[in-house]
Amino acid sequence: MVYNDKYKFVAIINEKIEIGKALNAIAHMGLGLVNIADEETKENMSFVDFPDKDEELHKSISGLSLIVLGGKNNEIKKARRQFKEEGILFVDFIETMTGDTYAEQLVKTKEINTEEHNYFGLLAFGEIEKINPITKRLSLYK
Repeated sequence: MVYNDKYKFVAIINEKIEIGKALNAIAHMGLGLVNIADEETKENMSFVDFPDKDEELHKSISGLSLIVLGGKNNEIKKARRQFKEEGILFVDFIETMTGDTYAEQLVKTKEINTEEHNYFGLLAFGEIEKINPITKRLSLYK
């Protein structure tokens, strides 16, 4: 594991969704983000096992910051566009990814343009100097 304080995780959660949906979105995005990361990026994510006094391991937790911010749908869309432009690794979670089966969710998602989606959240990993200017106007999620 390489600890690199040049990187961080940031989540932006839609302030209008209920907490259960927010937690579901963060969990799905976290799984997806690690899944799409290449080996070098995973190394920079700084995952480490935490041994306790009994030598029981609490495995695979990042030593880096994960900041959870709140935002409106339009702010999430804007951050998504900027992350994409800056080449920052990100995953989003949209309303059409809920309910029904995943096959039905795929159909619903295909019927809506990117800018028309209701975003539940966005999770990104990248260099602090690239992420902070994009997220600096957002507040911590409440």
